[in-house]
Order: sequence, then structure tokens, then C-alpha cells
Amino acid sequence: MKKIKVTIAGKEHLGYVPEIEKAILFASKIKGTGLAKRSGKYIKEKILEGKAIIAIFDKKKFAGFCYIESWGHKRFVANSGLIVPEEFRGMGLAFNIKRKAFNLSRILFPTAKLFGLTTSLAVMKLNSALGYKPVTFSELTDDDEFWKGCQTCAYYDILFRTNRTHCLCTAMLCDNKKARRNGKKIHKIKGQLIGRFVKESLGKGKRQKAEGKREEVEEVKMRK
Repeated sequence: MKKIKVTIAGKEHLGYVPEIEKAILFASKIKGTGLAKRSGKYIKEKILEGKAIIAIFDKKKFAGFCYIESWGHKRFVANSGLIVPEEFRGMGLAFNIKRKAFNLSRILFPTAKLFGLTTSLAVMKLNSALGYKPVTFSELTDDDEFWKGCQTCAYYDILFRTNRTHCLCTAMLCDNKKARRNGKKIHKIKGQLIGRFVKESLGKGKRQKAEGKREEVEEVKMRK
């Protein structure tokens, strides 16, 4: 993991676009991933917009990717296209990429609700760790453009037949405002605990110092 750098993708990473497109395309054809295909042009746009996270191994090899999409007049945001090549799996890299995308989403869209659709148990666990909760499809964006993106998914026929109310994917949602409030509370609590620990430590030090002086005085008296 020390040789893998997870960062916001920029112009210097455009050379990886064909490889990223190929990886997403391959994954989208596998039942159980729930990934939708994305063109190289679309991936390039996300990178240039500063809305993508990339992982690079040893400063040269592609190791993972994820991008950010906003829907419904920026009221909803999704971290999509999370992909990690097989050789880099099992080392926590997917979570690092997802967490980086999650934090960037909260910065770029502070008032939005973060959501996702997935059939992957691993992704569900990642989302849960970041504060997402399972919800019904009715709580997600009603932006038609978002749902059009599901047309390339292997399960789209189910979504279409149920009028976008059911699918094999699990819908998950995280309220960004609530996450920020909770984050501030946690930060405040940590600060209070640290302050209390320092205060108690200083108090303990003063008591020990006073006790030490008292013992010295008593020892002098005994000598006299």
C-alpha cells in the first residue's frame, strides 16, 4: 500500500483513460457488479472537472478509480464506477478510494445527499462504514438522466419492468448535512476528551510534585 498513491485525478492522469474505460466495461458485463459502462470521453470529462479519484501504483501503474456525479440540480450525489484491478484487491484499496471520493463529494456538494446503487456486498460494507443506510428507490433522485445511465447495466430490464421501484441493486443514502453535523460532534467530543485528559494529567503532575515536596520537607524534619 505504501507504493500506491490515491489522489484526485488531474490532466496528468488522462493517459490512463483507455485502461479505466476497459476495466469498467469488463466489470459491467459481469453479473453481480451492477456497474454501468462509461465512455472514455465521459471519464475524461470527470477527470478534467476534478471529480474523479485515481490510484497509481509505483508512480506509473493504474490501480483503481472512482468518479463523482451530481443529479437533480446538485441535490443528490453519487460516487460511481469504483473499480480496482484484481491484482490490487484484498488490501483495503477500494475503501481508501471510496473514502477519498466520499470526502471530496462532501466538499464539492456540501448540501447534497450522497447515494448509491449496488449489488456488491463489498461495496455495501464500504458504504455502511461511511454512514450510508439502505433506503427504498423512492428516496433517490428522480432525475431521468441518472436512471438512463442504468441502461447499460445487466439488470436494467428489472428496473424498467418495475417502473424504477425495484431492482437487484440495493439503494443506499447518506445525508451530507447530517454527516457533517455528526462529524463536528465527534470532533468536539474528541477535543473535550483530549482537553480533559491533558487537564487531568497536569493536575496529576501537580499533585505528584506537591507530594514530592511534602516528602522532602518531612525527610528534612526527621534529619533535624
